[in-house]
Amino acid sequence: MTTGTTTAHFNIGIAASRSGVSAKMVRHYESLGLLPAIDRTQAGYRRYTEREVHTLRFIRRARDLGFSMAETAELLRLWQDRERTSAGVRRIAQRHVEDLERKIAELTAMRRTLERLVDCCHGDGRPECPILDELEGGTTGSGAG
Repeated sequence: MTTGTTTAHFNIGIAASRSGVSAKMVRHYESLGLLPAIDRTQAGYRRYTEREVHTLRFIRRARDLGFSMAETAELLRLWQDRERTSAGVRRIAQRHVEDLERKIAELTAMRRTLERLVDCCHGDGRPECPILDELEGGTTGSGAG
């Protein structure tokens, strides 16, 4: 006696809900090739399996950590390659950490400039405002640019 196994299929709304990704982004990831070609019903509705939902969760986690679409695609490729080494994964993650450190430094400089400008602005009935002067291209020097 043989036992048949059936694979559960989900429509895009359920797949989106189970993965934490909006239906719009599911379609977008599919259009970018991050998901394999999705089976469709005779009526043309997409049919997702748990495997695709798992892939969507992977993509969501990578995007939540700030990886670019290109980095996410490369990480996805490495994740699906069971014969890969971890060196490539580490290299991508390390480069991303360095990018984040650069962005943090830039944001910190912007915050300092804004704090200084806010401290210089009286915020009262006077028309003079160092914040507007800076935005106009004044000489206060932002250090963020």
